[in-house]
Amino acid sequence: MPIKSKITVTNIKNLVPSDKRLNDTDISGFHARITPLGLITYYLFYRLNGKQVNYRLGVDGQMTPAQARDLAKSKIADVTQGVDVQALRKQERTSTKYSKLSSLQYFLDEKYTPWLKSRNPKTAEKTVKAFKSSFPKLMDFQLSDINAWEIEKWRNKRLADGVKPATTNRQINTIKGCLSRAVEWGVIDSHDLRNVKTLTVDNSKVRYLSKDEESRLRESLKSCDTAFLEVIVLLAMNTGMRKGELLSLQWHDINFDNKILTVDFQNAKSGNTRHLPLNTEAFNQLIHWQKLSGSEGYVFKGRNNEPLKDFPSLWAEILDEANITHFRFHDLRHHFASKLVMASVDLNTVRELLGHSDLKMTLRYAHLAPEHKAAAVNLIG
Repeated sequence: MPIKSKITVTNIKNLVPSDKRLNDTDISGFHARITPLGLITYYLFYRLNGKQVNYRLGVDGQMTPAQARDLAKSKIADVTQGVDVQALRKQERTSTKYSKLSSLQYFLDEKYTPWLKSRNPKTAEKTVKAFKSSFPKLMDFQLSDINAWEIEKWRNKRLADGVKPATTNRQINTIKGCLSRAVEWGVIDSHDLRNVKTLTVDNSKVRYLSKDEESRLRESLKSCDTAFLEVIVLLAMNTGMRKGELLSLQWHDINFDNKILTVDFQNAKSGNTRHLPLNTEAFNQLIHWQKLSGSEGYVFKGRNNEPLKDFPSLWAEILDEANITHFRFHDLRHHFASKLVMASVDLNTVRELLGHSDLKMTLRYAHLAPEHKAAAVNLIG
C-alpha cells in the first residue's frame, strides 16, 4: 500500500523499496516512487480531457523534494489552464530531436561527465576519454537514435578488427550505463540496449609465470635502466594490485609502521577500499623507492608531479629481454593469485586480497588447488 505523508527531505530519506510509493498529503497527485534498487523519482498525476496522466517531474538527487514540489505546483497551474504538460513535453522533445543539444556528445560533456566527477573525480576524465575513443562515430548521434541495431553493428566491426569479446562487453556496459542515466534524468524516454546481450567470455584460463619465466623477468628488471619499473612490477607481483591502482597510489596510502597498503575506494574497480599487508619484498621495494623519489604525492610520478601515465613500450621491452610472450601487465595480478592458491591459501582470502566483489571471479583459480578436491572426496572415503 502507498504511504500517505508530506514529501519532505526526512520522509524521502526514510523511504525504502518495499514502500513503493509515497503520496503527498498537501498536493493532490504529487507523489514519489522508489524502485527495488532504491532510485526515487517524483511524479505528478493529473486528469485532463478524460485522460489520466503520470507526469515525470525528476529524480531525487537531481532535484530536492522542495524543488519537485514547486515544479508540481507550476505544472498543476498549467493543467488548470487546459495545458496538457505531458503532450507539450513530447512536442518539445520532437522539435529538438535533431539538435546538437540532444546529441551523445552534448549529453556526455554537459551532464554525464559532471555527474561522474561528483561520484569519482579521479577517474571521471579517463572514463569519458575511453568512452569517446570507443564510440567516435556515435558522438553526433541523437540519444534517441542509439539503438540495439547500431550497437550490434559496432560490436561486429570491433570483433572483426580483433577486439576481444570481454573488451566489447565492458564498452557496451559503459554506453548502457550512460543511456540509463539519460532515462533517469528525463532526457530520453527509454532505450533498448538491454536487448544487446553480453557475449560469453571464458575467464577460466589465466596466464601466470612459470618459475623459469619469473626468474628471467626478475633478472631483466635488475638490469633495467628505468628505476621505477622494477618497483612497480614487483609490487604488482606481491600485492595483486591493478595497474590503475598502482599508478594512483600515493605515499599517504602506505602505513610503513604496520606494513599496510590501502587501496582507496576511488581508485578501486570494485568501488570498495581494501587494505593489503605488505610482504618483505614489497615493503623493502617501497622503502628503497621512497629514498630515491621522495615521500610526497604519488608513489610513481610523471611530469609535473602528476601520476605516471601508462608505460606499454617499457613493459614490452622488458618482456622481450626476458623472452616472455603473451603476458600482459594485468597478468601479474593473475600470477599473484595463482601463487597464493598453489600455496593452499583459501579462495575467500584470495578474493579479499584481489578486491573481487563476487567469489565467482576468484573461482577461475580453483583448478590450481587440486589437493582441495582430493581432500574433500577423501572425507567420505
